[in-house]
Amino acid sequence: MEREELLGALRERALLEGDFVLRSGRRSRYYLDKYRFETEPALLRALAGRLAGEVAAGEPDSVRLAGPELGAVALVAAASLESELPFLIVRKEGKGYGTSKRIEGVYEAGERVCLIEDVVTSGGAALAAVEALREAGLECRTVVCVVDREEGGAEALAARAVELRPLFRAAELLAAAKTPAKPHG
Repeated sequence: MEREELLGALRERALLEGDFVLRSGRRSRYYLDKYRFETEPALLRALAGRLAGEVAAGEPDSVRLAGPELGAVALVAAASLESELPFLIVRKEGKGYGTSKRIEGVYEAGERVCLIEDVVTSGGAALAAVEALREAGLECRTVVCVVDREEGGAEALAARAVELRPLFRAAELLAAAKTPAKPHG
């Protein structure tokens, strides 16, 4: 799927207009519902190829991918299949049973990992995942996301020596309208 076609498909499938409260607590007139594109096979496949390409271009020394639960798991799994790099799942907190791990998957300290994210707003969730990876002894200096909402996430990540590499920016997503965004509901 060509870039502009994918941009249009994301907008048509997942962009909602209305009054929304974001994870960051901010209010927004639009919401990008990641589950509307992550659960659609054709879009997930197209995104996987682009994510894998961006990882190869921006963080070619990565030996693993990682994705925060729950939102980025489908994306990181699909990008793993495309890139043939194994992946890790970063839990919000360690589970209280079994191994009690926060990082799920096999890895060795010192490995370079590229974090895959869905939508970055303030960067809070991505930063929490990067910190968890670093605490586990992994090197993480790049986050590749589907959409950067351009609301401070890139700057927050840069302050922690992490580069944000978005496939799309909110401004281009909002400007790509061939048809009006679907109303909330």
